[in-house]
Amino acid sequence: MAGHSHAKNIMHRKGKSDAARSKVFSKLAREITVAAKLGLPDPAFNARLRLAVQNARAQSMPKDNIDRAIKKASGNDGENYEEIRYEGYGPGGVAIIVEALTDNRNRTASNVRSTFSKNGGALGETNSVGFMFDRVGEIFYPASVGSEDKVMEAAIEAGADDVESDEEGHWIYTSFEKLNEVSAALEKVLGEAESAKFIFKPQNEVQVDAEKGATLLKLISTLEEDDDVQNVYANFDISDEDMAKIEAA
Repeated sequence: MAGHSHAKNIMHRKGKSDAARSKVFSKLAREITVAAKLGLPDPAFNARLRLAVQNARAQSMPKDNIDRAIKKASGNDGENYEEIRYEGYGPGGVAIIVEALTDNRNRTASNVRSTFSKNGGALGETNSVGFMFDRVGEIFYPASVGSEDKVMEAAIEAGADDVESDEEGHWIYTSFEKLNEVSAALEKVLGEAESAKFIFKPQNEVQVDAEKGATLLKLISTLEEDDDVQNVYANFDISDEDMAKIEAA
């Protein structure tokens, strides 16, 4: 999964700028508010909220921002976010899933459809590509937490299903049902993760060359920049050589 990991790393580095960090905070706050509204406003008794707060802290989101997002769930500010999933295809036949939290379904649908069409893709029907992914838990630790062997041992002891490591860090995968349990067990050994969340993990990946890969990454990046879009998943792989061409262009 070298190409896929590099693509994630590009997006990770992009997220370090101040402007991008502000957008990340906004998306994290929206997830916290929705999680608190759907369950109890206490992370100790709300698994989804606990994960949302953990991810916010990992991104250095100020505690005041987190508390404000939780309180917003019980307020009467008129914002009522709806969870929507879009599915479609990108350049090279790559399957893409887009998760959104929006207070205006028409606006979001229009923006997502336009982004697909302008970047060599096409929005599909619900469940048109979902069967190509598994819904699992993903826990990420930076490389500095320890060696691949150390993380693998900790993951096995915690009950995880799989681990993928590279020079950037360690991605630990669990079943959907065991994410909170595994995350808590790992925290005792490795400390708090940089992120712990539910994702759509591709069952197989489509090889994409530099030309289609450049357009595909632009499509994914543009989708991620949309304020209503929370997550984007795609089943592609790009070789190191083609990724180097894309980064040099």
